[in-house]
Amino acid sequence: MMDTRQPIADSASVARRLPSDEAGPLMKLATYASVTVATVLIVAKAAAWVLTDSVSMLSTLIDSLLDVGASLVNLIAVRHALEPADKEHRFGHGKAEALAGLAQAAFIGGSAMFLVVQAGERLINPRYVVNTEIGHWVMVLAIVLTIALVAFQRYVVRKTGSIAITADSAHYRMDVLVNLSVIVSLLLVSELGLVWADPAFAIAIAGYILWGAWQIGTASMNMLMDRELPDGDRQRIREIALAHPAVVGIHDLRTRSAGNQLFIQMHLEMNGDITLHDAHVISDQVEASVMKAFPNAQVLIHEDPEGVNEQRAVFR
Repeated sequence: MMDTRQPIADSASVARRLPSDEAGPLMKLATYASVTVATVLIVAKAAAWVLTDSVSMLSTLIDSLLDVGASLVNLIAVRHALEPADKEHRFGHGKAEALAGLAQAAFIGGSAMFLVVQAGERLINPRYVVNTEIGHWVMVLAIVLTIALVAFQRYVVRKTGSIAITADSAHYRMDVLVNLSVIVSLLLVSELGLVWADPAFAIAIAGYILWGAWQIGTASMNMLMDRELPDGDRQRIREIALAHPAVVGIHDLRTRSAGNQLFIQMHLEMNGDITLHDAHVISDQVEASVMKAFPNAQVLIHEDPEGVNEQRAVFR
């Protein structure tokens, strides 16, 4: 089960993200790569489906058609998310990535439901698959290209933490398994005469695609609803703040993410006898330390004198 405390991207990558000016070109390149791969595979799979009349081949063709649609949405969303903050969007445009993730979840879920209908009809009215060798070679091509794309996307995700690229990579990883299952179903039909295997595998593929759509949608909603960063990152922020000798305590730590950008807020407790100037200097030092560990973070700190009773948030 996916940890809903974090986006799809590995939580350990949060503090290792590249600055936005370096992450942007890498993210754009990943979107161009996914659109290109999906387009090549659509052409190859369409030809193979016409020649084989395989519903499993149709299923993976539909998946690639939706892949290119989702990747185009990603391309537009990433370009928008990388735009700097402006007067109307003081926190930037990073949530465009989460909106793209929701769109991808809808694309993928719709493809799965269409596939169930097609496979159900083929179970009721089975037909033999022909020219299976062509199908095998096209699936091998699809697997090779998809694995290469996923490897590049994983690299980009490690460097940027992009939820849009992560969502894109998630369904391309599913495509690898989908393509492998199509090869197996074609072998069962051609070698053993198991006509039912073709639609049965297609239905299994649809179930797996729906599960992937759920994961992508959940992660996107977490970002849109300003879910906290993973516990490990929150604990690291606390440790960095408390490492300063003048900081007595920390409370009301609040975190969220929007695309590649992180937002961190906290209250620092200090000796009540120090001057406002000294408290400001200490806060700046803590802010610098946090931003060194989390380069894409915007940090907001409120200074509190130690021992002063105030209404604090329930959540620590």
